[in-house]
Amino acid sequence: MLGVFHGAVMRRVVDRGGAVVAEHAHDWPVLSLFVMGGYHNQVEADDAFIAGPSAVLYRAGARHRNAVAALGFEQIEVEFDPAWLARPMPAAAVSRWIGGRVGAEARGLAQIIAAGSDEAVLKVALRRFMAGAGTDAREDASRASAPGAAGWIAEAGRRLRQTPHLKVGDLAREVGRHPAWLGGAYRRATGESLAAAAARFRVERAAWLLRETDCPPAQAAAEAGFCDQSHMSRTFRRVLGRLPSSVRADREGFRA
Repeated sequence: MLGVFHGAVMRRVVDRGGAVVAEHAHDWPVLSLFVMGGYHNQVEADDAFIAGPSAVLYRAGARHRNAVAALGFEQIEVEFDPAWLARPMPAAAVSRWIGGRVGAEARGLAQIIAAGSDEAVLKVALRRFMAGAGTDAREDASRASAPGAAGWIAEAGRRLRQTPHLKVGDLAREVGRHPAWLGGAYRRATGESLAAAAARFRVERAAWLLRETDCPPAQAAAEAGFCDQSHMSRTFRRVLGRLPSSVRADREGFRA
């Protein structure tokens, strides 16, 4: 648990690679904030694959199911009484904000919660996020709507995942974009910079090795593309706010 208050519960939830979270619903609304990994989020109306900065808000009683990708999935969940938050709720049963400005703000909110701030600070941060997100889960979709944008963004992410140390100039040539333009366009579309994405991809790979195999930390660091264990520890602290030793202990607390 990251925080338990009179009208809210905040927790870190970790699913192993390939897990299927059976359809379920909650008595209170739940805000799911992406941390790392990927999953298919399935609701009554549709499903979406989520693998980057994002937030999903479920109204009380909204049924949903998750199918987790190969490297697992980590999120921060905030389950709250609407009276505690004292803000109007979106009309939709499920709202998704994937990438863009709101994705970046969701990432910032997850970091605030993980840091263990007090109730008053967390409530203000949640209210600010909800106010900024608005009620339209698609409001940032236009940021990636330029001709061919979805294709090159996906390709840039795929190449960074394969080779996190790839230089911006080389990546720009591969996706057919100008280096000076690439970074800003990628950040606007996905909610994170190229450097932040590359760091997250390294962390995701190392975290999977630590959580789901017996790979020694030094070997996990090398296989994930870190210079050494110290480099891995610094990056874990920056991306997750905790150390590899804490992530290794997650194997004892996978969601059943």
